[in-house]
Amino acid sequence: MTAPTTFRIGGDLEVRRLGFGAMHLRPDTAEARAACVVVARRAVELGVTLIDTAHMYGWGANEDLLAEALHPYPADLLIATKVGIRRTTSGEGWRHAGEPADLRAQVDEALLRLRLDRIELLQLHRLDPAVPLPDQLGALRDLRDEGKVGRIGLSEVTAAELAEARTVVDIASVQNRYNLLDREHEPVLKACEAAGVAFLPWRPGAAGTSGARSEIAAVAKELDATPTQVVLAWLLTHSPVILPIPGTTSIAHLEENVGSNAVSLTQDQYDRLDRASESA
Repeated sequence: MTAPTTFRIGGDLEVRRLGFGAMHLRPDTAEARAACVVVARRAVELGVTLIDTAHMYGWGANEDLLAEALHPYPADLLIATKVGIRRTTSGEGWRHAGEPADLRAQVDEALLRLRLDRIELLQLHRLDPAVPLPDQLGALRDLRDEGKVGRIGLSEVTAAELAEARTVVDIASVQNRYNLLDREHEPVLKACEAAGVAFLPWRPGAAGTSGARSEIAAVAKELDATPTQVVLAWLLTHSPVILPIPGTTSIAHLEENVGSNAVSLTQDQYDRLDRASESA
């Protein structure tokens, strides 16, 4: 089975489907920072053209690191970031921040950290339950109209929330938790397919547990691949709108993940993996 290798986000912004999630690149020492810079640069060397970050990832530190590692950016590189969450010193350490004025401020901060004039894909990290959805997305729509944002995405939404959001503004992407063994958001994926919306699954490698499943291990052995490569290949085969964003701080794991591009499943292998997910 041959899966498409690229996707046009928003209908016009072409990226290679297998991206890189930069969430783990949050070093606490100079030595670790240098190593993270090497990982980010290696991802681009390997042909990755979609990198996902967020203000929440180190409260701006992840965006700063990507700018240090990759600016000036290659012409074909898309760095997508997320806003809508602020740091706190209590509870879970964060709060929703969907007030229009706050969203505008967060976008300006992200532009400075990433050294950009325009964020080509800006995702709302969480819908703020205290702010009407049209107000949140209306603020992002205004920023798009002003040229600070190219396309607007959502994260952690239901199919109904996606439908409501699309009545306010064009939605280019959705980022929800999803993998072979965790398909809770299948209805959202189907809604994205119907609308031509990119679906960026986070935790696409099944959080490192895929190797423990006998059927995944069997297919990996047949293909001389790793279990992680098999589950990523399944995602790429499962839907043309899926853009996996596996993350790592290891060059070896990065190269393993990108190597899943070369893994081609037969129809039988795909079907066996698909059935394995039903008993997850």
